Amino acid sequence: MTSADKGSSATVRPRRGGSYAVGRARRARILHIAMEEFAENGYRGASLARIAERAELSQPGLLHHFRTKEELLAATLDLRDEMDVERFTGADGAALAGVAAMEALVDLVERNQRVRGLVQLFTVLSAEAATADHPAHAWARNRYRRIRSFIAEAIRAGIASGEFRSDVDPEAHAFRVVALMDGLQQQWLVDAEAVDMGAVFEVYMRETLEAIRARRDS
Repeated sequence: MTSADKGSSATVRPRRGGSYAVGRARRARILHIAMEEFAENGYRGASLARIAERAELSQPGLLHHFRTKEELLAATLDLRDEMDVERFTGADGAALAGVAAMEALVDLVERNQRVRGLVQLFTVLSAEAATADHPAHAWARNRYRRIRSFIAEAIRAGIASGEFRSDVDPEAHAFRVVALMDGLQQQWLVDAEAVDMGAVFEVYMRETLEAIRARRDS
């Protein structure tokens, strides 16, 4: 191989790495645009052609990254779930528990008021996914189970650590917390001027924590 050949091959490797980075960036851009499209139009009303246009791609270019609309939806929901998991994990990588977990839920609701598109995505798809034949049906069901499980486990951990009373029912509280969060999100999307979901949820959680905290002798 000549020195010229070596120089030529040396310039190829960075291009391959650069091409990979560009592909990852393009995929991420597609997912965020798809989030907006699914949030605005639901799964059935979303258009791959419109997503491709907004991403400045041809439809075949979009299908190079995601072969079907179902695959794109699944990747979008996975991304949203990853964003949620990060919010409920401590610095040591373990799931938050007890009072810290409950306070993280308050932070989540307050943060959601600044990301309307994500709230709308979840609300629209959850409503659509009530039918068993919807591509997101299993995701919605499993997500509700996972959220309730996280809350219930956090309360159990609080009981074990002595933060919460031993007679608290973790599952019952988990159902109530999720029901309030969803109900507030729906009302906020319809009438944001009248509904401060962060403030309402913060009061509810403060009252709940006061009710379930273990009483300590003075």
